[in-house]
Amino acid sequence: MERFKAQPIAQKERAILVGVALNSRSELEEELEELAALADTAGAEVVGVLTQTRKEIDPAYFIGQGKAEELARMCAELRADLVIFNHDLTPAQARNLEKLLNTRVVDRTELILDIFAKRARTKQAMLQVELAQLQYQLPRLRRMWQHLSRLGGGIGTRGPGETQLEVDQRRAKKRIADLQRQLQEIQRQTSTRVQSRKERELFTIALVGYTNVGKSTLMNALTKANVFVEDRLFATLDATTRVLYLPDGHKVLLTDTIGFIRKLPPHLIASFHATLEEVRTADLLLHVVDVSHPAMDEHIKVVEETLQEIGAGDKPTILVLNKADKLPPDWDKEALLRRYPNAVLVSALTGEGLNTLLSRIQDQFRRMRVVAVHARLALWAQSLIAFVYRNGVVREIAYDTDWVSLDAEMERPFAESLQKQAEEMMAGEVVLKEAVPAASQR
Repeated sequence: MERFKAQPIAQKERAILVGVALNSRSELEEELEELAALADTAGAEVVGVLTQTRKEIDPAYFIGQGKAEELARMCAELRADLVIFNHDLTPAQARNLEKLLNTRVVDRTELILDIFAKRARTKQAMLQVELAQLQYQLPRLRRMWQHLSRLGGGIGTRGPGETQLEVDQRRAKKRIADLQRQLQEIQRQTSTRVQSRKERELFTIALVGYTNVGKSTLMNALTKANVFVEDRLFATLDATTRVLYLPDGHKVLLTDTIGFIRKLPPHLIASFHATLEEVRTADLLLHVVDVSHPAMDEHIKVVEETLQEIGAGDKPTILVLNKADKLPPDWDKEALLRRYPNAVLVSALTGEGLNTLLSRIQDQFRRMRVVAVHARLALWAQSLIAFVYRNGVVREIAYDTDWVSLDAEMERPFAESLQKQAEEMMAGEVVLKEAVPAASQR
């Protein structure tokens, strides 16, 4: 019966967080709160925090040696399994710290990469994360072989460990090249899919924003989709696209994308090139913000800088202030909207403000794409009439003996295609005019 005993639940790793304020401590507390959330997402329990203010980093330990010795005592007293730095460490700093602390040390980039590896579900996400990890680890392989340092490095002292290190480096480089080839193929397929949408002239909208601001919840609320939602950082790693029907009957495509974060590792941005293609090629961005978060302004800045970095900084954008349900009852919402005059205040959870957001999306869509169509078509040209119904919204239609007269709204490329087909088939006349603003119709 021994083999039927319940297995013990794996205990969380006990982690100490380390943050250094270079010249100023104003943002350190917020950054450490975020680091704690990252640690929790990765499956660690935070048991202590160590901070220091420095004018410059220490080349050996990042923090000063005295602070590093204090950290070593904390690790022993708190029985810590892990020390997490809110900064990127050099291989030498990480090696020196692990030797002094006798505890595993990870930096911010390693922590985020670990979360991405844990969250990856699709083949594309797994390849992207593995590539980012290998690119980060390659210059740090020597640290993994530190136990071989006793062999020395001079003539006559090079042992098998040095050879194995070189073998591992070659294997890592070969795997990186292989992953890059696979991702280039995925990128080609993604570009083909995006181009196909463009050729079909489908209007595309991408949800962007800081991690855990409610993009997936908003996606579900707008499209009645069933996108995975979790109140944790980086719940979404893969782009998900659904059809969104606007109030006037037009349909567009809405894509949920990966969340951004401050100090997002550059390897990740490069590796997720295929996923971020959905953002770069979108016609309109919905920049979603957690309006209840105290660092909202900082989050907006981080997202805007990241959009610039990936080549999407000049896209038409609607600022969506989400999680209005978390604001205190006495919050001055009018003052908030005066501060952000082009924003829409919503709650994806309760539905507050979603109709206003849909109207804003519709108005933007109409300004960018919609034209009014007046057509007089031959009755026998049923394929053209079907084309209008399939690719537009028919407002009025009337039949007589030989002709069909209709008024519709269509995206300009579809309307121009209708005009061209009618001319080639000699099936009647199609006149395009500027569409009446949606607000005038209500």
